Amino acid sequence: MTVTAPETSPPAAEEHVRTRVGLRHLFATTRGHRKNIAVALLFTLVGAGLGLLQPVLAMDTIDAVGAGGAVGWLLVALIAVFVAEAVTDTIGRYWLERSGEGVVLGLRVRLVSHLLRLPMRLYDKHRIGDLLSRTTADTTLLRDTLAYDLVEMLTGSFVVVGGAVAMIWLSPLLFGIVAVIVGGVGGVTLFVLARIRNATENAQDNLGLMSAELERALSAIRTIRATRAEDRETDRIGHYARTTYQDNVRAARLNSIAAPAVTLSAHGALIAVLVAGGIQVANGGLTLSELVAFLLYVSYIAVPSAGLFELAATIQKGLAAFQRVHDMTQLPTETDHTPLSRTSVASAPVLELRDVWFSYHPDSPVLRGVSFTVPHRGHVALVGPSGAGKSTILALIERFYEPDRGTILFNGHQPSIAECRQRIGLVEQTTPILHGTLRDNVTYAAPDATDEQIRDVLEKTNLIEFVDRLPAGLETPAGEHGGMLSGGQRQRLAIARALLARPELLLLDEPTSQLDAANEAAFARTLDQVAGECALLVIAHRPATVRRARTVIALEHGRISTDVGLVP
Repeated sequence: MTVTAPETSPPAAEEHVRTRVGLRHLFATTRGHRKNIAVALLFTLVGAGLGLLQPVLAMDTIDAVGAGGAVGWLLVALIAVFVAEAVTDTIGRYWLERSGEGVVLGLRVRLVSHLLRLPMRLYDKHRIGDLLSRTTADTTLLRDTLAYDLVEMLTGSFVVVGGAVAMIWLSPLLFGIVAVIVGGVGGVTLFVLARIRNATENAQDNLGLMSAELERALSAIRTIRATRAEDRETDRIGHYARTTYQDNVRAARLNSIAAPAVTLSAHGALIAVLVAGGIQVANGGLTLSELVAFLLYVSYIAVPSAGLFELAATIQKGLAAFQRVHDMTQLPTETDHTPLSRTSVASAPVLELRDVWFSYHPDSPVLRGVSFTVPHRGHVALVGPSGAGKSTILALIERFYEPDRGTILFNGHQPSIAECRQRIGLVEQTTPILHGTLRDNVTYAAPDATDEQIRDVLEKTNLIEFVDRLPAGLETPAGEHGGMLSGGQRQRLAIARALLARPELLLLDEPTSQLDAANEAAFARTLDQVAGECALLVIAHRPATVRRARTVIALEHGRISTDVGLVP
């Protein structure tokens, strides 16, 4: 009894509903590093506390001098506090940087792993260059927020609160003057923070689009040079660069409102305290040492106060970068909906398509009720005009997409995605070659293959003489996208890569399109040999390839128009 999968596969994954990220989402990324961050925070807080002791020690020193007492131990204590603050601050900053790099490393690795597992439909929607930008530029911008800004904000808040308590203790009146000045400026600064985030997020989006356009151009650099399109591509990419510039200038304009305002508030508070405090000292309401201590606290909290507003703006930029990264991590990955029952049927064909329907866009089916079988041995050719759906059939067999309707069976059952790709080999028409050596490429699907096995597939694909002539042999670099190889060599190398994995079913998309007559004849003999070892499903247009097939299936407008049957 044949066990089959449900006739209707689950619908393609849809884009997630966008979540507006906040500090709690950012904090969630620190999981696994929080102990190190806590150590860093502890050291920075101790350093901040030591800094808050210094005005009190200075005040006691002035009072001791005025009273004619000994000040030696106070000076030693003051120097010791300075040194201790420098040491603890140095250690804290190192742990902050280290923790931030660790968080970003984990985020980048998770993001890369996630991006490599997205459903194919999402790759069709998103630009590759933009995905690269989110993995590199956005995580770099995020690193500073994680490594420095968040903890610095906590430390700055501690200093400001501690300094405020000490200032209230010294003079509530002077503290009220400082609070009014700083609070008024803070309100202006907070007003622009949300606008800074929006401007930065737009800038990062356009930077991603610029990266996507540049990746597109560099991937087709020979075509661009041959068609003298350098200026057009420069204008096209430059458009996104200019838009990024405009968004960054807008963010800088908003930031320029906050930064001087904070500086002016610090200066204004210092002058106001100096004048009002001087009057109080003259009237006897405040001692000189208390005024000095108060001024020191104003100067101590002025920098953290200004830093808090600037950090708030920087964190908004980090959140804008994290928004783009978070959006990517929330995209659904490839999901296997294969039923639990996977019993193979000995008498079943290696591959069977039953009434398969598929469309890339709603209401525009590419395949319309396709049904055919492929035996365990033999060569089956799939022919038809361009756009008939031949390459789509191979993509469905490899489980890159799921049918809208119908069933695809392997040995009488529907295997898991991993099992499917382990047993099926694919040679695409574009024959992608990865950056690396010839050995890296030919062993990509079978990294543990022996030299004898590698040599065997190179002989079958008529590559052995070419490799033997190279000084470095299989260690010769293939170049970016196989640029050091001819079109025919790239195609034969891709075929060798698929054969080395010894698949049960080998899918070939126009395998001889870039082969000359001699190599085509040699490869045709290889196909005859491989057809005796496994099943072959070959998309073919050349008569020589079609004639060697045992069965020819014709596809037209997404339907099987003719099953030619056995070829004499």
